[in-house]
Amino acid sequence: MEKELKEKLQKVVELVNNDMVDPDIDIDYCIPEVATTSDKCDASGEPYIIVKYVTEEHDVHERKIKLRRKYLEKTPEDLANLVTFYIEQFMEEIDSVEYGGE
Repeated sequence: MEKELKEKLQKVVELVNNDMVDPDIDIDYCIPEVATTSDKCDASGEPYIIVKYVTEEHDVHERKIKLRRKYLEKTPEDLANLVTFYIEQFMEEIDSVEYGGE
């Protein structure tokens, strides 16, 4: 991985970690040479982030956010905002399914 991309992704990891401080969220990074926090990362393809959301009923929901090549052209801040948006959207989807009928 080229140095510039590596530095950009390190910054994205830092920004996402700062933005997504939530006890119900668990974030695993599968970004080779930058952040690999899951023991089951597939380092052969595109880098990705796995988000686990635990609801009040202790149900665990998981989503993989791929960091596609077109996303990697964004600034670290824009990419972190996009990832944060995807995480928040995922949480809202789960909440609407879990709590929508109440």
